[in-house]
Amino acid sequence: MAPGRKLTRREQKVIHIKSKLEIEKMRDAGKLAAEVLFETGQRVKAGVSTEELNDFAHSLTLKRGAESAPLNYRGFPKSICTSVNEVVCHGIPTKNEILKEGDILNIDITVKLRGFHGDTSAMFAVGNIPENARKLIENTEKAMWAGIEVVKPGKRISDIGQAIDDFLTPQGYGIVRALAGHGIGRKFHEEPLVPHYKNNEVRVPIRPGMTFTVEPMVNEGTYRVIFDESDGWTVRTADGRLSAQFEHTCLVTDDGVEVLTRWG
Repeated sequence: MAPGRKLTRREQKVIHIKSKLEIEKMRDAGKLAAEVLFETGQRVKAGVSTEELNDFAHSLTLKRGAESAPLNYRGFPKSICTSVNEVVCHGIPTKNEILKEGDILNIDITVKLRGFHGDTSAMFAVGNIPENARKLIENTEKAMWAGIEVVKPGKRISDIGQAIDDFLTPQGYGIVRALAGHGIGRKFHEEPLVPHYKNNEVRVPIRPGMTFTVEPMVNEGTYRVIFDESDGWTVRTADGRLSAQFEHTCLVTDDGVEVLTRWG
């Protein structure tokens, strides 16, 4: 779940380097988030409402001894985000939103387990989808991994966005600029912000023990988005074309990166 606003000055004050104990707790939270995402995704099919997916994920999270972090977070009314087709992120599940053949869907899961957060999202196809939608999903996932692969001590946060931009922009995709990845740990959203496009202003050094998300939001057309004023959360592409997103929570190690929300 990307922050919908800039972090406060207090939140920006410190990048928290995790201790060994905190890292173990982050691993547990990340593993659970991945499991909930996978099992919820198995239920994606035509005729299912996004509220049904929400209710399943919420119930499963509680059964595993955790809580759904988005629920009531800054007023968000549901336990997961479900973003269909032109919805970029923060889609609110409802009983009236019924998935249909050809839809593409992002499910964004964040759990809080023993005081620490795990945050991940992935795209799901509803039955047979158009070729352009398939390519968008494929390239968005590749872009996320391109960003993750540069993460290691000695690099800077700006290198992540540079790698993603170098992969996507030549293909004509729009990389959303209004939202970003973020630090994560005891708090849902911490420093640093992690832009997914070329942005040389974010030159924060990457250090061992940092944990943050890499979660590019990629549009078929323009990078510009519209924030829905009626619900205060839903973000859509400005031109009505499709959008896709993948997300992992990452830990910076002494010599590289560990993906804490990897499936399997």
